[in-house]
Amino acid sequence: MASASSLIISSIIPLSSSSLKSVSIPILRHHNNSYSKRFNLHKSSSRRTLNPSHRNPKTLIVKAAEYKFPNPIPEFAEAETEKFRDHLIEKLSKKDVFEDSVDEVVEICTEIFSKFMNEEYGGPGTLLVDPFWEMADTINESELPGGPQAARAAVKWAQDHVDNDWKEWNGN
Repeated sequence: MASASSLIISSIIPLSSSSLKSVSIPILRHHNNSYSKRFNLHKSSSRRTLNPSHRNPKTLIVKAAEYKFPNPIPEFAEAETEKFRDHLIEKLSKKDVFEDSVDEVVEICTEIFSKFMNEEYGGPGTLLVDPFWEMADTINESELPGGPQAARAAVKWAQDHVDNDWKEWNGN
């Protein structure tokens, strides 16, 4: 039976990544044929590989952990925050759940979003769910209506726009 570390390492590595050139996975004595078929593994001496090159999976994990995302771009953060605010005002104004609190709810969401964009967002792959949870929690703690609905509208907009806008901003 394979060691737990080889199973963990092989399950952490993103097999569909375009930057992944090869992954070596130790042979499991009691391997499952569906596993071999699903990942199209080829037999080679004492190891199964995804392609002929033999790289150490531990090296790939270390290289991935060492990758540094770009720093946030203040001008982009400001422009994106303005788009975010405009969208939320329009979206939340249509919902009765917010009553007369739309401006306060939008202000809380915009402040949290702006902080995230200025301090943490460094391009595609760095959009986190944490600021949106914080939005819902802060709205609820302020005893304002519609915390979950506002956070849901905010995260939906961010998923649909932030990474694409960043790529356009940087000419990618």
